[in-house]
Amino acid sequence: MVRTDGLAEKARGEHIRAGERLNSRVELTVEWEEGGKTLRAKGYTVDISPKGCMAIVEQGLPVGQKLRVVNSMSGKTAGATLIWRGHEGRKGWEFGVELEESARDFWGVEF
Repeated sequence: MVRTDGLAEKARGEHIRAGERLNSRVELTVEWEEGGKTLRAKGYTVDISPKGCMAIVEQGLPVGQKLRVVNSMSGKTAGATLIWRGHEGRKGWEFGVELEESARDFWGVEF
């Protein structure tokens, strides 16, 4: 039997989802390099923050994958890393994406 410390679990969750978040659906494309080619997959955000987003993306990728995220509304591009992958649903995989640099204007909203 493993005993979990409720405070440790709370702190871990806060670390994973640190900072301000807004529920917002933004259409996006993720791009990555594989075998010398640039591959792409479509998706959309569930929530956004200056540091990244939670998104649903049609392609499963490994945690740690380096990405370029393209905001389909503005055309802005940012380097990112896939830091969490959840379950696969009907519309795609749940992804936690961290932007390389805090980009307060990347999403086109005020935080």
